[in-house]
Amino acid sequence: MQHVTPPSGLSHIWLLAKYELSKRFTNKSGMMALIAFMLIWGILLLYPIKSASEFIMQPSFEELTEALFGPGSLQHLFEWPVPELAVFWLAALYLFPMFSIFIAADQFSSDKQRGSLRFLTLRVSRSSLFFGRFLGHMLIQLALIVFTLLATIIMVTSRDISLFVPSLITCVIVMINLVIVLLPYTAAMAVLSLYANSARQASIFAIILWAIVSIIIAVINAKFPQLTGLSMILPGSQISSMINTQGLGSFVFAPVPILQTIVILTLGNLLMKRSAL
Repeated sequence: MQHVTPPSGLSHIWLLAKYELSKRFTNKSGMMALIAFMLIWGILLLYPIKSASEFIMQPSFEELTEALFGPGSLQHLFEWPVPELAVFWLAALYLFPMFSIFIAADQFSSDKQRGSLRFLTLRVSRSSLFFGRFLGHMLIQLALIVFTLLATIIMVTSRDISLFVPSLITCVIVMINLVIVLLPYTAAMAVLSLYANSARQASIFAIILWAIVSIIIAVINAKFPQLTGLSMILPGSQISSMINTQGLGSFVFAPVPILQTIVILTLGNLLMKRSAL
């Protein structure tokens, strides 16, 4: 009799991730969320991003930003080879993390309410389930990022076909950066969804937690200015600094969210093993 090797933990993680991705884009609620996302970004691309890209590269706008924020405050923003992607960068750095809080909010809460988490843990380890769901929701967000970037490339090339190659190169850099930025948000939502009774409750938990931690950090920094680096414990703390970057220079902030993600996932995996499902 031929011996069949059972799937490894990594295989389970990948299978769970692929299932999460296919489920999001095949069921009714997932399709409705995708349509809503497409409409929102379609409006953003056609109006704010397209219009702002025509205005942002004018000398008068650069002079305005220098007057408001100081010389060189946004100098790298004007060095982008494609104006539309410069505006996309500004919007995506703030909007995608907000979307992530809602998109990744239901990693475990619904299954916990239905009691299906216990069923799943009889077939895969808790660690495989935790990391599989996390990876699946990252793949979902990667798909949405790629979709919006492709739409932006189409918009850019319809204006000037010679910008196709610069757009493609810049989009790859933007895509990798956005995925890295979203890592700690998705990891945090995985932890919060373990204790929430619904996706909505997990999102509320996230907003309250972010607000409380931000206030605590602000109070500590006011009393102890030497502890300014304390803000780095909060996901998204590097986003405001990333705005004034361009090209490969934007990766200088990548270690911050990667380290945050490692810490959150380590804590989440520990809680997953010890929690009552």
